[in-house]
Amino acid sequence: MKNLWSPWRSKYIDSLKEEQSGGGECIFCEAVNKDVADLKNLVVHKSKNTLVLMNLFPYNNGHLMVVPFRHLGSLDQISKEESHEIIDELMLAERVLRKIYNPQGFNIGANLGRAGGAGIDDHIHFHILPRWNGDTNFMPVIGEVKVISKDLLETKKRLLSGYEEILKK
Repeated sequence: MKNLWSPWRSKYIDSLKEEQSGGGECIFCEAVNKDVADLKNLVVHKSKNTLVLMNLFPYNNGHLMVVPFRHLGSLDQISKEESHEIIDELMLAERVLRKIYNPQGFNIGANLGRAGGAGIDDHIHFHILPRWNGDTNFMPVIGEVKVISKDLLETKKRLLSGYEEILKK
């Protein structure tokens, strides 16, 4: 069996634990009140029950998360209305990411619970990652670094433009 190591992931998870143990509110709950147009935050789209935000530590350019407004820890707590909206938002995010980045594929899913790999395990969220053939290379394995070629601010500007264009149709 071969092992792939991602030391940046554990540093990220540890930083979230430190943040949350300081008595602060859940970062997803805080994001609910953020303005999409404010380029100082990662929120790129809001609907009635959900928001879409960029991952601060993306696996790839355009790594987005769809998050219900309500602080829910498991799938069985999501209402039918929320579950339909989550799927609708994942579909919309796919369209936006296809337009902006033209990926060759996607990973879409949720990590449930700490043991399931969730960095934030008490507020369920769904990831959508654009993928390209050959986007995994030696850098994370050998160099312990993930190369993200786009600045987060530039990515947010492109995502806002993409959402605006697609939602006008």
